Amino acid sequence: MMPTPVILLKEGTDTSQGIPQLVSNINACQVIAEAVRTTLGPRGMDKLMVDNRGKATISNDGATILKLLDVVHPAAKSLVDIARSQDAEVGDGTTSVTLLAAEFLKQLKPYVEEGLHPQTIIRAFRNATSLAVNKIKEIAIPVKKDDKQEQRQLLEKCAATALNSKLIANQKDFFSKMVVDAVMSLDELLLLKMIGIKKVQGGALEDSQLVSGVAFKKTFSYAGFEMQPKRYESPKIALLNVELELKAEKDNAEVRVKSVEEYQAIVDAEWNILYDKLEKIYQSGAKVVLSKLPIGDVATQYFADRDLFCAGRVQEEDLKRTMMACGGSIQTSVGAMTDDVLGQCELFEEVQVGGERYNFFKGCPKAKTCTIILRGGAEQFTEETERSLHDAIMIVRRAIKNDTIVAGGGAIEMELSKYLRDYSRTIPGKQQLLIGAYAKALEVIPRQLCDNAGFDATNILNKLRAKHAQGGMWYGVDINNEDIADNFAACVWEPSIVRINALTAASEAACLILSVDETIKNPRSSVDGPPGGAGRGRGRGRPH
Repeated sequence: MMPTPVILLKEGTDTSQGIPQLVSNINACQVIAEAVRTTLGPRGMDKLMVDNRGKATISNDGATILKLLDVVHPAAKSLVDIARSQDAEVGDGTTSVTLLAAEFLKQLKPYVEEGLHPQTIIRAFRNATSLAVNKIKEIAIPVKKDDKQEQRQLLEKCAATALNSKLIANQKDFFSKMVVDAVMSLDELLLLKMIGIKKVQGGALEDSQLVSGVAFKKTFSYAGFEMQPKRYESPKIALLNVELELKAEKDNAEVRVKSVEEYQAIVDAEWNILYDKLEKIYQSGAKVVLSKLPIGDVATQYFADRDLFCAGRVQEEDLKRTMMACGGSIQTSVGAMTDDVLGQCELFEEVQVGGERYNFFKGCPKAKTCTIILRGGAEQFTEETERSLHDAIMIVRRAIKNDTIVAGGGAIEMELSKYLRDYSRTIPGKQQLLIGAYAKALEVIPRQLCDNAGFDATNILNKLRAKHAQGGMWYGVDINNEDIADNFAACVWEPSIVRINALTAASEAACLILSVDETIKNPRSSVDGPPGGAGRGRGRGRPH
């Protein structure tokens, strides 16, 4: 007699479990890695992505690419997440982290297929990761912080290494100096928000400049604006959140009047209120008036007659950065315009940059902020430049906070690979195979660097293995001469935190995917089905 099958889940629910499920998840992660594989390193290619609105984005940044790919596969999403977390935490190394995680899984696939229990694998991997991280900490080279000159050179090298793999690699010397200047001008907290990046189309990349202070685009202006002076030495700055324009009263109030005189009185009152506000601002001694809300034509004329400069509809973040840089505070009324609420700077001027006019505030007393103005031809190009600079800025911040560095270009991966391979031979059991697989997976970074540059990867990896076995700790791929080189001497440096973060994130993602052995997908509820318990609160529906 047949046993009755127990139906537990709703009809149409998709469940897949066991080893085939694990293998299919691993394959999905391989596909994700394929998407970003070729962008790694100085010779990496760029990807052109077009979203559903037809907006094209050209990028080399792993996190950006994965963000724009609409990944649906549940297991592969975790790779997108680690790339994002790497981007948020360290800024650079997003492609490496995805590649490492996918390669870990690729090396483990045969073991999974043979039926090795995932928990054994996970334990070995956790062990290998902690060994690798300790090894990095042990061999990383600390930076001398006392010597400012030396520290600066080091930071420039780190920024240049981060920019190497980007579109603007040719101008990396120019930009790495700019990035280090930008980060050095911040205070202890190194807030990213305090570095503004403005893009102006046109001009060459080399026309980009760093303003130590605040710069923002000229706002919408009314008649009389051109009569205002465009340059002040050490002005006082009023930051307002006040509307300085006449409103047509019929729009926002109903007034019943019996005679023309009464109507005239209302109009006069309005004008008096406005003039009263303007007079108070003028009396406060401020020379530059910035407001988040519009400043009308009457006000613009009034200020022009008295040699004041005004800008209305300033974006909130620009106003806040001005406040942070020049001191003072944003006022919502003009009743208390005392000296302590006004900001100050050494020089204010309006300058033409490309086709746009920019307002510059230089020499700010509290200046813990700066603005980078990027120039460049195509819009996609300046956007990619901004993303690249963001990576470099993050790297420099990390290098200041964590003062140890390692050599890039696959050197540190080869060293860890050699260390783990040697270690695996000293332990018995399955762990030996698994830690060996981890060591082999680390070689994906130098191998991919060679592939992307069109070199013979096998040949170069053999040379590297030999060199590392002889004790050449910092030897990595030399992209320029299709050979191996001491990358520490060649100044290909990156903060050790980048590598530590990449390893831990990649191995966590690999363990996460391995520990999933069943996926249950609920069916989409049919659209034309009866709405459940409509009209009853709490949605309990009718009792059957």
